Amino acid sequence: MRKVMLLAIILCVFGFPIGVLGKQKVPILIYHSIDEYAGTGSKELYVTPENLERQMIYLKNNGYTLLTFERWKDINYVKKPVFITFDDGYKNNLNAYKIFQKVKSNQFKPSGTLFVISDFIGRSNRLSKKDLVMMSNSGMFSVQSHTATHPDLTKAKNIDYELKDSKEKIEQITRKPVIALAYPYGNYNKRVVEDTKKYYSFGLTTTPGAFIEKGLADENYLLPRIYVKNSTTISDFAKLLE
Repeated sequence: MRKVMLLAIILCVFGFPIGVLGKQKVPILIYHSIDEYAGTGSKELYVTPENLERQMIYLKNNGYTLLTFERWKDINYVKKPVFITFDDGYKNNLNAYKIFQKVKSNQFKPSGTLFVISDFIGRSNRLSKKDLVMMSNSGMFSVQSHTATHPDLTKAKNIDYELKDSKEKIEQITRKPVIALAYPYGNYNKRVVEDTKKYYSFGLTTTPGAFIEKGLADENYLLPRIYVKNSTTISDFAKLLE
């Protein structure tokens, strides 16, 4: 009894570790193009470099810890965990690379995940193999899969090619494990989840909201994400993280 009381006093004085207090809310943010909108495609899928830099400075100044999926187990042991993800592998994601370099410091280590479409690598508006190697080797970016051709996986006939071949192609380029898949359009069903589990440790949707670990079956294959849009103000951005 005396030992129990002593432990209670120690915890009151020094505080509970995060893992004891409970699970953290983990925002997984989703970006696409990092560029000025030039009239092609959906304007809301463009975040200007100026706005991205402002958002990264907000994370820096407010004590957030940026993670990639290789560090998933850290979500309950770091301060204010957040994931930055970029879908489709656009060439203009090099602007994110420049911004990350600009805002990094000894205390703030920016990191993000590029979900690339493997068969689109090297196209004129997409990141090249050289780009991906450079960004991966910088230690600031993890390169993961957005399938081979970006189909709706719930309707795809050759799902093994989309999942297995894309994973292998990206791994051949970066020489690093590919462990996460972003479902195109956010679409999935039970079959897609079961097939994803064969090759990946994580599956990402576009279901809005932050992730909170609950211990449910397949929850790492149903990860929600929060869109950051062209119209997102810095005030909006702060609210997305709440």
